[in-house]
Amino acid sequence: MDLLDDVIGAYGGVERWRRIDAITVHQRVGGVLWALKGVDGIINDSTVEIRLHEQRSRLRPAPTPELRMSFSPDRVAIETDDPTPRTVEELTAPRNSFAGHVLETPWSTLQLAYFSGYAMWTYLSEPYSLTLPGVYTEQLGDWHEQGETWRRLGVQYPDTIATHSADQVLYIDAEGLIRRRDYAVEISANSPAAHYSSDFQTVDGIVVPTSRLVYGRDATGHRIEDPVLVSIDLDNVRIS
Repeated sequence: MDLLDDVIGAYGGVERWRRIDAITVHQRVGGVLWALKGVDGIINDSTVEIRLHEQRSRLRPAPTPELRMSFSPDRVAIETDDPTPRTVEELTAPRNSFAGHVLETPWSTLQLAYFSGYAMWTYLSEPYSLTLPGVYTEQLGDWHEQGETWRRLGVQYPDTIATHSADQVLYIDAEGLIRRRDYAVEISANSPAAHYSSDFQTVDGIVVPTSRLVYGRDATGHRIEDPVLVSIDLDNVRIS
């Protein structure tokens, strides 16, 4: 059994994931990123729904109580939050809108919808998304941190999947759980990040980490302790 098989087994097994259509969570977010980008407070207390077998997500309420954000790789929109939604504002080819951005460049609400949409899809769909067509993985050398030895899994995502960066590295503990992921935030000047997951819970047969902390990363691969860039705490996890 290879490392990816270990991970998928630890999270409930591929057959269980294949039977899932959607994952919905309530999130509380924090960290310095949102104020830096001029979007503080918009998604701090919100509900996220992702579709597992296609890259789509919705976040509500945002940016105001009667509206929601809708994400797909090629389009993001602000919509009325009702059964027959009306598009209030939209952006096609959203990744192109980040051209020339530096770390301090502010985001529009639609750019926030793109970032939060692809990020939460990446996190909540994992590890099942690592089995999708075009995703390539390979086992790398071990890493020692927090008194543990973590196995590393390199991931290459195809252009058809919107995420932080095409190349990422996952750190796997002895139980097969993803404890850390490294990436560069391409849409924010390739800022290097070290992203930690904890507080794993089993919900309806799959494992979901309910706490996440994201730090900067130095040239040696270690996290920069201060400041916390992003924090995400989840509850009310629902599988359908």
